[in-house]
Amino acid sequence: MKAEDLKNSILQLAMEGKLVPQDHNDEPASVLLERIREEKEKLIKEKKIRRNNKESFIFRKNGHFYEKVGKKGEPVCIDEEIPFDIPDSWEWIRINTLREVYTGNSINKTEKETKFTGLTEGYNYIATKDVKFDNSIDYDNGVKIPKDLEKFRVAPKGSVLLCIEGGSAGRKIGILNQDVCFGNKLACFKTFNENNNFLFYYLQSPNFKEIFKSKKTGIIGGVGIAKLRNVLMPIPPLKEQKRIINKLHDLIPKINEYGIYKESFDILNSEFPDKLKSSILQEAIQGKLVPQDPNDEPASVLLERIKDEKERLIKEKKIKRNRNESFIYKKNGHFYEKIGKKGEPVCIDEEIPFEIPSSWQWCRLNTICTKITDGSHNPPPKKDFGIPVLSVKNINQNEIDFNSIYRFTDDEGFNKENPRTNICKGDIILGIVGSIGEVAIYKSDKKVIAQRSVAIIKTEIYNYFLASVFESILFKKYAKTYSKGTAQRGLYLKTLKEFLVPVPPLNEQKRIVSLLEDIFYLL
Repeated sequence: MKAEDLKNSILQLAMEGKLVPQDHNDEPASVLLERIREEKEKLIKEKKIRRNNKESFIFRKNGHFYEKVGKKGEPVCIDEEIPFDIPDSWEWIRINTLREVYTGNSINKTEKETKFTGLTEGYNYIATKDVKFDNSIDYDNGVKIPKDLEKFRVAPKGSVLLCIEGGSAGRKIGILNQDVCFGNKLACFKTFNENNNFLFYYLQSPNFKEIFKSKKTGIIGGVGIAKLRNVLMPIPPLKEQKRIINKLHDLIPKINEYGIYKESFDILNSEFPDKLKSSILQEAIQGKLVPQDPNDEPASVLLERIKDEKERLIKEKKIKRNRNESFIYKKNGHFYEKIGKKGEPVCIDEEIPFEIPSSWQWCRLNTICTKITDGSHNPPPKKDFGIPVLSVKNINQNEIDFNSIYRFTDDEGFNKENPRTNICKGDIILGIVGSIGEVAIYKSDKKVIAQRSVAIIKTEIYNYFLASVFESILFKKYAKTYSKGTAQRGLYLKTLKEFLVPVPPLNEQKRIVSLLEDIFYLL
């Protein structure tokens, strides 16, 4: 369960009288409300507040709830308004019964900066931005209102501020620890009770949130003061309020702490399979996943065969000779690279990312491939159906997702592009623009061409092993370092061809891939 859901459940239990037990020795809420009415009458006589001629009085009779509005009003059954049952010692009231609900004063930017910023004395002025989502209030915002400016309404210490307009309406709420002036998008809930925590928690309850949401109006969303004053609220006996508050004070911090741990755990849980997969792939391409077999033909022999195969293809004019062919070898504990027939050996120790078994070899990607090209930079006119045109967006979980292909070409377009790419079953399709590193083995007999966002790679080593290398941290770091572009980064073919690949013996490549498939199936 999410922390927010748990908090809502507990707050709702509290508002229904189910969080702490009732005590029959408690003075009932009806007596508390009677004292509030007497206190109001006293303040009216002292001309400190005005009489509300539409004062609400809610009472039970024969198992039903009735409301009488004003002295001359007739009792009306309000059973349909009552959202849930409450204990017999509790009462329902309109929020306005508690005392007063009112908004503050707006200040325009110029006035705020010229008249009320940088003052050393006065009431701190609280705007919506100063009430935080964690219920804290920022008093030190640099804006103060002189105490002799009577036009500004004051929210007294202990009262509750609630945002009632804008994107934060109904979600930002706090209890004041000092007298303040405040903005017109905030409502002050001022009561006769010194401890307003029960009201504070009620305004966070699911019941209030639902009511608030239903009363929102306007483009930016807000609830007027008149509607707020008319909201129903359950009132427990005063002593029970204190027990509820103490219980919530104890539970809410623990729920918030749980939320932090839950969020961290959820992130860890969602990232764990990918991180574990990356770690396993890294172990695999470093020769640490499966044991080496001394009977395996070493990678050096495999590379020699690839070299011979390339010579054959060159003679048959199926591929062109690479005058800058790379040859990497180890001598006296150091790695050297010779480029082309006339190149001088250069130590490349700084390029070697990690140690590999003695039966493995380092080589450039181009050394082990007979084809590395990209898709069309100027694809043929788009058709609604026909021969698919692949892009990196069509690689999904190491497969080509033909259902996601939205671009097609006709035979003319295919015949124009295919001689260069010639995508065949077994080729590696690698994302090199945008989602760099997305990789799949082409397993279909369908005719296709590709867009420039993918590279088409025909390799002479085990294609599934090379695809695993492209999924590894080794390639991701390489791509991140050497890709170019701002809006959409891309890896140039020349750079791709220079990528250093750790090459195991062929039999070991197959054992590695087999074990990776078994492990990833479980993930």
